Amino acid sequence: MKSMFRRGLAAGILAALTVSMGLYAQDFKIGTRTVQVHGFGTQGFIHTNDNNWLTMNTSGVGSGAFTDVGLNMGMQVTDNVRVAGQFYDRKLGKLGDWEPLMDWAMADYRPKPWLGFRAGKVKTVLGLFTDSQDMDFNNTFALMPQSVYPIDLRDSTIAHEGGDIYGKAKLPNKLGSLSYAAYGGRRADNMHSGYPYLLGGYGITLSSYGGPVFGGDLRWQTPLRGLKVGASRLNQIITGKGAFAGGPYEEHSKHDWTNQYYGQYTANKFHIESEYKRYLRDQIIFNGTAEIETDVRGCYVSGGYRINKWVEAGSYFSHYRVYPGGYTATTYPEATTHDYDKVVTGKFTINQYFTVKAEGHFMDGNGSALYPDGFYTAVNPTLAANTIGLVVRTGFSF
Repeated sequence: MKSMFRRGLAAGILAALTVSMGLYAQDFKIGTRTVQVHGFGTQGFIHTNDNNWLTMNTSGVGSGAFTDVGLNMGMQVTDNVRVAGQFYDRKLGKLGDWEPLMDWAMADYRPKPWLGFRAGKVKTVLGLFTDSQDMDFNNTFALMPQSVYPIDLRDSTIAHEGGDIYGKAKLPNKLGSLSYAAYGGRRADNMHSGYPYLLGGYGITLSSYGGPVFGGDLRWQTPLRGLKVGASRLNQIITGKGAFAGGPYEEHSKHDWTNQYYGQYTANKFHIESEYKRYLRDQIIFNGTAEIETDVRGCYVSGGYRINKWVEAGSYFSHYRVYPGGYTATTYPEATTHDYDKVVTGKFTINQYFTVKAEGHFMDGNGSALYPDGFYTAVNPTLAANTIGLVVRTGFSF
């Protein structure tokens, strides 16, 4: 019954988006203030020659259990104050489970260009795309590089409950501009995300996972037009609670941090970007009886070229590697500690609302050791070393 309700609510959101788009009813008034309404929805299909991917049964005939919808609203309350929020729902194989979420909801006060404040459930600024990854219409790829932006772990970094201070200032002598953000708060994961699903394969049922987070981002818009570079830092103190073997379960962070470095260049119809991410996770697990350190390192280089107003071609190479501290190669075969993904993409813009993307993935390794990266033993009795995948994703936005 609960699952049926969730599916019904998701269908309602999807219908509302469709009606809003069809009627062009994207704004309405509250008093003298205009409320802007935007939404999006995507539907994907994935087929792989071997290994089920992203918790879906993608090998064989493939799977279409890849849907997400979002509806966001924003209003400029005064010249310096804005409020906005987004409802979000998804079904990604075994993840999401059609549980609607208040994805983010915040108030933004910006008295000066170089000084602003945000509070509520605030989108997290981490790297180039964490806070803008839902803008599928503007993104070249059907799936962003999974080494840095794993879709199965989307909700672990999409937003934090707390506050930000941010701003942008021009530099003297025509040296460009600097943008900054510093934040603190709390992360609270949805229990239908990738990490709780991974632990379920070991008989652990999580009831909560999250804790304090703080970090920041600094980016430089260089004097060279179209080029920006930057760096992000995220620190976390994470606790997971649940049940295991008929009793309580607890795990907590000893160390948990992310460093991310990035650059992007855009010019006319061409864009190229690259990021490097290191995530160190030192966790006390199984009620304090064991410790495990996972050193995750990911990077990618991507690019795209718009051939005409309807067609864009893109490609990326995504490099993911797990270094499990204290474990030997005989414990974890080499293929399970990496995933090198070579990708080619074609994006077709039907009109201002609709896009279709077709994407080929050629993966060496399955990166399944210790931390999620798309491949889960729960849906793979055995894991092949290599995978070829086809992703087709349609999307609309308004």
